[in-house]
Amino acid sequence: MTARGTWRIYLGAAPGVGKTYAMLNEGRRRAERGTDVVIGLVEPHGRPRTAAQIGDLEIVPRRRVRYRDAEFTEMDVDAVLARRPGVALVDELAHTNVPGSRNAKRWQDIEELLAAGIDVISTVNIQHLESLNDVVERITGVRQHETVPDAVVRRAEQIESVDMTPEALRRRLAHGNVYPAESVDTALANYFRTGNLTALRELALLWVADRVDEGLARYREQHGITEPWEARERIVVALPGGPEGDTLVRRAARLAARAGHADLLAVRVVHSDGLADGSPRAVARQRALMESMGGTFHQVVGDDIAAALLEFARGVNATQLVLGSSRRSGWRALLGPDVGTTVARESGDLDVHIVTHERAGKGRGAAREGGPALSVRRRATGWTLAVLGPPALTVLLTQAPHEFGLVTDILFYLALTVGVALAGGLWPAVAAAVLGSLLANWFFTPPFHTLTIADIDNAVALGIFIGVAVAVASVVDLAARRSRQAAQSNAEAETLSMLATSVLRGEQALPALLERIRETFGMTSVALLESGGDGWTVLGSTGPAPCADPDQADAQAQVREGEGTDGRGQTVLALRGRVLPAADRRVLSAFASRAAAVLEWRRLAEEAGHARRLAEGNRIRTALLAAVSHDLRTPLASIKAGVSGLRQADVHWDPADEAELLATVEESADRLDALIGNLLDMSRLQTGTVSPLIQPVALEQVVAPALQGLPADRIEVDVPETLPPVAADPGLLERALANVLQNAVRHGAGPVLVSAGELRAGPPPGRVEIRVADRGPGVPEATKERIFAPFQRLGDAPEGDGVGLGLAVARGFTEAMDGTLEAEDTPGGGLTMVFALPVAVPARTGSPARGGTGGSR
Repeated sequence: MTARGTWRIYLGAAPGVGKTYAMLNEGRRRAERGTDVVIGLVEPHGRPRTAAQIGDLEIVPRRRVRYRDAEFTEMDVDAVLARRPGVALVDELAHTNVPGSRNAKRWQDIEELLAAGIDVISTVNIQHLESLNDVVERITGVRQHETVPDAVVRRAEQIESVDMTPEALRRRLAHGNVYPAESVDTALANYFRTGNLTALRELALLWVADRVDEGLARYREQHGITEPWEARERIVVALPGGPEGDTLVRRAARLAARAGHADLLAVRVVHSDGLADGSPRAVARQRALMESMGGTFHQVVGDDIAAALLEFARGVNATQLVLGSSRRSGWRALLGPDVGTTVARESGDLDVHIVTHERAGKGRGAAREGGPALSVRRRATGWTLAVLGPPALTVLLTQAPHEFGLVTDILFYLALTVGVALAGGLWPAVAAAVLGSLLANWFFTPPFHTLTIADIDNAVALGIFIGVAVAVASVVDLAARRSRQAAQSNAEAETLSMLATSVLRGEQALPALLERIRETFGMTSVALLESGGDGWTVLGSTGPAPCADPDQADAQAQVREGEGTDGRGQTVLALRGRVLPAADRRVLSAFASRAAAVLEWRRLAEEAGHARRLAEGNRIRTALLAAVSHDLRTPLASIKAGVSGLRQADVHWDPADEAELLATVEESADRLDALIGNLLDMSRLQTGTVSPLIQPVALEQVVAPALQGLPADRIEVDVPETLPPVAADPGLLERALANVLQNAVRHGAGPVLVSAGELRAGPPPGRVEIRVADRGPGVPEATKERIFAPFQRLGDAPEGDGVGLGLAVARGFTEAMDGTLEAEDTPGGGLTMVFALPVAVPARTGSPARGGTGGSR
C-alpha cells in the first residue's frame, strides 16, 4: 500500500505577501538537494520576481478545458500522477476548477496527489478559509466566493505563515510588484488599506497560533507530559456555584489582561450523579459573564473536586488557577483541608491564586438560592408528626396487651422517626428522635417515670437510637432533596429542550411562544409589554385579562433593557396567576431570552422587508430610467429623424424614400406606444388599480385582435370553434396574449403555434388552456420564473428591444382574471407559454349580466 504524501501549505494574510515566491523557493531548494520536483500549477500573476523563481523547474503542461465557447487551462492531474514526482508544487489551494474538470476544487486534485504518495507544497490566503469568510467580508467589504474548508487545511502536516507588515505590502504594491500600475491606486484605496491588512494579518497569525497550539497539545499527550509548559499564558478560574463566582471571573479577567490577553477558561465541577451544589442561575450568569470577557466555559465531572480541577488545568496546559476562599465555617475547617489548600499543595508548577470574597467562612448554605427543598405543606406535616407522633406511639405501646422489650420499643420509635424524615425532612425528624428518646427513657427504661438510666446497656441503646435516627433522617432528607432537584432539573431540561427544538425548527410566532409560557408555568395569562413615553404597550398576550402594566403581574422577567438609540423601551414578560418560586425563574429567563430573539427576528424581518421594497423600488426606478434614457429614446430618435428628413426643404424625396421614412415613423410610434402601454399597465398592476370586467369571452374574440401587427407568415393558429367561452376581461386577455405573441415572435425561430383546448380534469366548471409555442432557444429551468419579473430581459435580447415588461404584464393581467400563466419547454426545443382560464358559467335566466365591454383596457 502506497504511503500518503506529506503536505506543506504557505498561508498568507493577503495577496502579494510572497506565498507563491516562498513555495517556488522551497521547490528550488529541494531540487538542489536532489529531490524530483515538478510544478503542477503556478500562477505568477505577471509578477517578474515570482516568474524568475520558476527557473529551470520542470512544469507539467496544463490541461485545456472548453466552457461556454471559451478555453481555460487547469492542472492536469493525470499527467502529474503519470509523471509521479517526489514533490509537486500546486498554487492557489482554494481555486474552483472549470466545470467539466476532474474535480470541482483544486484541493480535491491535491488530495489525489497525496493519496498517490506525492508530496505537495501549496499556497492559500487567510480570506479563503471557510470559517473566516464572513469575518473577512465584514473587514474588507469583499466576499470571497472561492473558499476551502478549514478541516482540509488542518490536515496538512506543515503550515507556515508568510508574514509581511501592512506598510511593507503597500510599498510592494506602490512599486508595481503585485498588480499592474493602472490597478495600484484602486487596490491601495480599497482592499489594501492599512486597517484591512492589519486585521487580516492578525487573523492569519492567530489561526496559525491555534494550529501550533494543537500540535503542542498533541505532542504533550503523545509523550505523557502533564506539567504545564508556559508557552502561552492560560488562566483557569474554578466556579464553585455560588454568587462569589462573579468576583472570581472578574479577578481572573484582570489577571489575563495583565498577562497580555492570555487565554481565559472557566471550569465547573459537578458530581458524577449530575446534581451539583450551588445555584444553576448563578452559574448561568457567570458563564455569560465569562463569555462576554472573551473566555470559555467548561463543565467536568468529578467527585474529587481538587483532583478534577488539577486534571483539567493540566489538560489545557494552564499556567494559573484561580480559586475562591473556602466557604467552610470555623468548626468544619477542623474536618480536613479544603479544596483550595489541597489544590495549592498538589499544584506543582501551576500558580494558584486564592481570592477572598464576601462569602468566605460563612458556610455552604450561604450560596444556596431557591429556598428549601421541601414544600411548606410537607414541612408542616413533618412537624405535626414530630410533635404528636411520639406521644401517640407511647400511648399505644403502654396500652398494648403484650409488653415489648426496650429494644423493640426503640425500633418503633426509630420507624416513626424515619416516617417523620420522609414527610418533613431533617429537623422535624431530629425533634421526633429527641422526643421519642425522652419518652422511651421515661416510660420504658428502668427506673420508670424518671430520666435516670440505671442500666448502662439501656443508656447505650438510647444513644445509638438517637444517633441512628439522626443519621437516617439526614440520609432521607438528602435523598428527598436530591430527588426533588432531579425531578426539577429533568422538568427544566425537558422544557429547555423543547424550547431549543422550537428554535431549530425556526418557530418564530410570538403568540405560540406566549401560550407555551402560560402552559409551562400554569399561569392565567401572559403578556409581553414594552415601555414607551405614554406608558406600557402590549406587544402580545395570551389568556384572559392579561396584564397591562408590570405592576399587575404576579411574576415578571426582563426581556430586554431600554435602548434609547433606536427608540425602543424596556420589554418585560408579565405573568398573572401565581407567584413563581425562584427555581422556576431560571426557565422563565430562558423563555425571556427566546422572546427577545423572536422580537429581534421580527424587527429584522420588518427591516429586511423594508429593504427589499426599497431595493425593488430602486431597481424599478433604475430600470425605468434606463427605459426612458434608451428604450424610449430610440423610437423617439427614429421619429425625430424621419420627420426632420421629410421637412427639409432642400431635399426632394422620391415617393419610395418618402414612403420608407413614413413607415419608419409609424413603426417607431407603434413601438413607443407599446412601451408606454406596458409601463402604464405595470404601474396599474403594482398599485392594485386593475379591476377586470369579467364576462363570457369566445377565444376568437381576442386571438384575432392580438395577432394584429405581427407577421402573418410567422403565426399558425389552431383554436377550435367548439371550445366554451372563458370568464375573462376581453381587453386584458387581448393585451396579455399580444404581449406573449410579440415575445415569441421576437425570440423564436420559425412559426409560432397558437393552440387551445379544454382541460377536463379538475373541479367544475373546468378550464381552457391557450398555448403559445415557439421554436427559439428556450429558457433554462432556473430562469422560467424569473422571466415574469418586471424589467427582466434575457441576456441575448437586443438593445432597444423593450424594457422587459411584456411577460410581467401578461401574467399580472391573467392572474387578475383568476387565471395562470406558466412557461414550459416546447417538445423538440423552444418555449411554450400556457394560459389557463376558467370556463364561463352560463348566467341564470333573468339575472343581470356581469361585466361589460373590456373597458379596463
